[in-house]
Amino acid sequence: MPGYKQPCRYCNELISSDANVCPLCGKVNPVGSPRCPKCRNPIKVDWKKCDNCGLPLQTACPKCGQPTFFGDYCDKCGARLTVVCPQCKKEQPPLGELCAECGKPLKGGKKS
Repeated sequence: MPGYKQPCRYCNELISSDANVCPLCGKVNPVGSPRCPKCRNPIKVDWKKCDNCGLPLQTACPKCGQPTFFGDYCDKCGARLTVVCPQCKKEQPPLGELCAECGKPLKGGKKS
C-alpha cells in the first residue's frame, strides 16, 4: 500500500511498510515479525523452535559467542547473525558447518 508507513522494529522511526532495510538505522527486515533463518516462516522472540521447520531458535553469536535468539541480530553485541563463506564469499545465517552455496566448510557455522 503506497504511502503507508510502519515503525522500524529497531529504531522505531516510520518507514515504508515494504522496506527490506531501514533507510535510517540500516538494519535488515525492519518491518513485521522476525523470520526463521532457515525457512523464513514468521517466528516470535520467546519461541524455543520454529513451528514450521523445527530449527532451534537459540544460537551462539558468530561474533561474541554468547547465546542469543536466532533472529537477524545478536541480543548481546548487536552484530548481524551471519557468517561469510571463505571460499565463495556468500553471506548466510550460521545454519550448519557447510556453505549453502558452494558446500565448503564455514568458519563460525553451527556444529551439526
